[in-house]
Amino acid sequence: MPPPRKSAATAASNVHVILGTDEARVKEAALKLVQRLTPPDAGDFANDVIDGTADNAEMAGQICNNVIQALQTLPFFGGAKVVWLKNANFLGDSVTGRAQAAVTGFENVLDVLEGGIGSDVKFVLSATSIDKRRSAYKRLGKLAAIEVHDKPDTSKAGWEEAVMMQASKWARERGLTFETGALELLVQMAGDDTRQLESELEKIDLYLGERRRAGVATVRGLVSMSRAGVIWEIGNAIGARDLKRALELLGILVYQGQNPVGLLLAAIVPKVRSLLLVKDLLTRHKLGTGSYNAFNISLEALPAAATAHVPRKKDGTGFNAYPLFLAVHDSTRFTLDELHAAFRACLDANAKLVTTQLDPKLVIERLLVGLLAPAKKRVA
Repeated sequence: MPPPRKSAATAASNVHVILGTDEARVKEAALKLVQRLTPPDAGDFANDVIDGTADNAEMAGQICNNVIQALQTLPFFGGAKVVWLKNANFLGDSVTGRAQAAVTGFENVLDVLEGGIGSDVKFVLSATSIDKRRSAYKRLGKLAAIEVHDKPDTSKAGWEEAVMMQASKWARERGLTFETGALELLVQMAGDDTRQLESELEKIDLYLGERRRAGVATVRGLVSMSRAGVIWEIGNAIGARDLKRALELLGILVYQGQNPVGLLLAAIVPKVRSLLLVKDLLTRHKLGTGSYNAFNISLEALPAAATAHVPRKKDGTGFNAYPLFLAVHDSTRFTLDELHAAFRACLDANAKLVTTQLDPKLVIERLLVGLLAPAKKRVA
């Protein structure tokens, strides 16, 4: 996952803001920052920690008043102190966040910060959401050293690479290695929940004991799937051509209230597209498939005309090759004609979901049967 982004404010600033959609990382980073800023010889009363969870606008206003009071109060025993507005939930584009009491309350906090709080007071704000359209955010950016910890967007291609980098880093720190495909499976099962990813690595670490290498069976047996993990496991079931498993997972997601159109576009279509693209490439060209690096290098070496249809990373620096590499082995279970037909079937299923009154679960079930059932059993 990408490193936290910082504003142009200097590291010496006494105002610090930690934001992001990754709640676990925000909490962890804020706690470490507060611990670092707290004077070594400070006692339990050195810091003012103010819970920023507001149930309504009036409470948000009161929280802001408490922050102002803490900022303007001298440290209990002299010296320095940290004022931490923790887990503020009233700064985003929400009903509470748009209320006048919340908006005015936070602007009053900014007025105090802009007026100066002295070098012996440090202010830390942690929140998972803030409305960047407001002037308050621009004012905050001029005052604070800002870190942003966002979850990867699993609806966009290439999210796995960012999470894989973080998972690999945590695994190395624990001295863990993974068999081919095992770490990838762990990432897909945990999805964008980095707290769960770290927890699952700890679970694997404890289970292995003196053994330091985990296989696919270990990951599948130990790791609990997040909702995103269940969605991506459907892609794995499609790749394995495991109809029974795919239908079981579909039933779980429908029971959980997953939107069928979202399921089709988030899990089934991307997997079928990756299978089709890689099958076509392997049919026409010789690609290195022994490792991700070898595959990526051989893909980059192909002429532009051969890769014009291959998706690229968001920043345009190269191909989004990771999903294709994961599909290399799975593509051997399908013919090129089957995958062309499968992609057309996905388009047809999407049209049925958005233009007809057919049962959405039944539409997806028929699609999966058409994609995965053996040819002799396939529905006409």
